[in-house]
Amino acid sequence: MDKSSSQRFDPLTRTWWLKHRFFKLYMVREATVLPLVFFILCLLAGFVSLLQGADSWQGWVAFMGSPIVLALNLLALAASLFHAATFFVLFPRVMPLRIAGHRLPDNMIVAGQWAGVLAVALLFFWLLGRA
Repeated sequence: MDKSSSQRFDPLTRTWWLKHRFFKLYMVREATVLPLVFFILCLLAGFVSLLQGADSWQGWVAFMGSPIVLALNLLALAASLFHAATFFVLFPRVMPLRIAGHRLPDNMIVAGQWAGVLAVALLFFWLLGRA
């Protein structure tokens, strides 16, 4: 490659994504994994403490009830909902659905996804209420 062709491109810096709104939103969406990692680690710690006995379980319950952990878990919930919302909006563009040769409108696909989330949440709360 000659020198003139290599000088046409700006070097890629660590903050390249801050120059465009699209890339900022993309990076925020990808960063939603961080609070979810904390949530998953909390769940794993809960399973381990459950296996270790009542004292360990009570310690985990107390830990989960602390204000900082509650705030981080609320952040994880918000991050999860944001991630789902952005995924649901992108899904019809990436994988358009067809029924009998006709493409379903994007808003119907997104509404169907949210209906699925609502159905699973209602089932979860119904099962939780029966326990």
